[in-house]
Amino acid sequence: MPQLDGLLFFPVTPFDANDRVDVDVLAEHLSRGLNHGPGGMFVACGTGEFHALGPAEHEQVVRTAVSVVGGRVPVIAGTGGSVSIAAEMARAAERAGADGLLLLPPYLVDAPPSGIVRYTKAIASVTDLPLIVYNRDNARFDPESAATVAALPTVVGFKDGRGDVDLMMRTMIAVESRLEGLDKAFQFFNGLPTAELSVAAYRALGVPLYSSAAFCFAPEISVAFHRAITSGDDQLAHSLISAFFSPFVDLRQKVIGGAVSLVKAGVRLRGLDVGGVRPPLVDPSPAHLEALEQITEAGLRVASGVLL
Repeated sequence: MPQLDGLLFFPVTPFDANDRVDVDVLAEHLSRGLNHGPGGMFVACGTGEFHALGPAEHEQVVRTAVSVVGGRVPVIAGTGGSVSIAAEMARAAERAGADGLLLLPPYLVDAPPSGIVRYTKAIASVTDLPLIVYNRDNARFDPESAATVAALPTVVGFKDGRGDVDLMMRTMIAVESRLEGLDKAFQFFNGLPTAELSVAAYRALGVPLYSSAAFCFAPEISVAFHRAITSGDDQLAHSLISAFFSPFVDLRQKVIGGAVSLVKAGVRLRGLDVGGVRPPLVDPSPAHLEALEQITEAGLRVASGVLL
């Protein structure tokens, strides 16, 4: 898998009126995102409702993405849950032509870092695909366990969803020390929800990569922010945070499961019928949808000044 660069796109998974994966709408969603130049596409992951997909649906989503992308950017598929399900989906993603895997947490159980190492090794053993581990929820790495998995031949990345800057710095040092002298490319990236609010802190650590949930429904805003932050336009970055990203986070905190349901609602508001979310998530209320529309319009007004 080539090194990732630029904005990372985490598309939603559309469902039709009969609650089936709508591959035609998915293809349109992916094509629209590709037009805005993401550096990588992560399908059937958290925003894509991995937790609600069956194995056959998961493979269908990955195959669709591989077909639409046509090699223009890396396609990384989510996998996770129980070891057996994660292994099954990893093999399916490889069959479907994915370029790599994002290993999501196992379900329900808390495990020590040594157990998360065992979990990672178990999935890495069934596929040759490059693997990115995800530090979040009940898959919590400490620096030593992160360094241990980073040394595995196919583990190529560490996505941080905890936001502990001190821990992240110590983890990076441990990983870099373990990999010293090895001819191996390895990347870290910021995987916090609405990562734009913490981009400056992670860039100060030397971690410029981040996932942008807003790219799903407001790529104009995400691209404008990325250009601002990478070019040093602090005024524009601050304006976009004030107008869009900070209010979006405020709204997300009022909506349980909003990191997924609000993003999917945003795609619908922008004119693509991707359906609602599957249980146990619920779709936003009319009041929350109205707030989301107002926030998005405010962000687009700011972004339009640099994207005309």
